[in-house]
Amino acid sequence: MRKSEDLAAQIEPFDTFWEGPEEVEKGYKTLNQFYKHNYLKYMPDNKNAKTLIISCGPGYFVYMLNQHGYKNVLGIDSDSVKTGYAKQKGLKCDSERAFEFLNQNLGTIENAYDVIIAEQEINHLTKEELLDFLKLCRDNLKEGGILMVHCINGANPIVGSESLAQNFDHYFTFTEYSLKQALEVTNFRDITIFPLNLYVFYSNPFNYVALIADKLYSLFFRLNFILYGKENKLFTKKIAAVCKK
Repeated sequence: MRKSEDLAAQIEPFDTFWEGPEEVEKGYKTLNQFYKHNYLKYMPDNKNAKTLIISCGPGYFVYMLNQHGYKNVLGIDSDSVKTGYAKQKGLKCDSERAFEFLNQNLGTIENAYDVIIAEQEINHLTKEELLDFLKLCRDNLKEGGILMVHCINGANPIVGSESLAQNFDHYFTFTEYSLKQALEVTNFRDITIFPLNLYVFYSNPFNYVALIADKLYSLFFRLNFILYGKENKLFTKKIAAVCKK
């Protein structure tokens, strides 16, 4: 059994959340918008779906799901300070190590989840660690259960390479094609790769300008990639995947 303390990422461990704002309370508003816009459409219609959020931090994703009627949600994070914020908000979040929790949860159908979501970028795992993680997630899902993951998009010509280089605990990047490969090799099906839109705060006029610029950049990149015989279509800073067991 792979142990969390043996994972390569030690500066920013995989099983804790690092992307929230310094002002923790602010994240319950800003990340609520981000998750709602990008992820909510992929959740099952059943509001009682048993859902696990891995690397939940202060519970931002849990909070968003609760706000939209999904109450059977558990968040886990290795940092007890972060889960402490979540508990103060009345959110169901526990301090747990990801690999150990998933291994201990294996066994009966009663323990299996309808949905598993990894809030930390999977780039914080090496390739071998990632394949083990994806297999563990699959083994913890009910038949037809949903997995959602996200990662750095290596196809973005502006920040793809910088996002890899700027963090010592980033081990590789993905494109939409290689992310699908990793999920296929771990026997997931019905895989959809989708862009993560950063410009979702429509009360801020700047976001409309940034959104238009982002669309123009994507069109420019797409045309250039076609010239080089590449089929990439997604150029957002980060991409995500939803798939089924």
